[in-house]
Amino acid sequence: MGGVKTFEELFEELAAKVAAGDPASGTVAAVRAGVHGVGKKVVEEAAESWMAAEHEGPERAAEEISQLLYQAQVLMLATGITLKDVYRHL
Repeated sequence: MGGVKTFEELFEELAAKVAAGDPASGTVAAVRAGVHGVGKKVVEEAAESWMAAEHEGPERAAEEISQLLYQAQVLMLATGITLKDVYRHL
């Protein structure tokens, strides 16, 4: 399990990977594949987050929600949306 990082730190890390274009990066591959594929992953992780919260307890829910947040950030990167863009709507 990785170290603790904030939402902002994760976004910076992922943006740097995308900017570097590392062909071994799953994030880079997902962004290059496009919004449709990433969007499907967002929906999948949202459903898994809900089911974990409903049936599997807080630890599993937290794990699934972390994957949902990751996929949301990948979707942001695939569409060129920044944290500032999103924060304006909170």
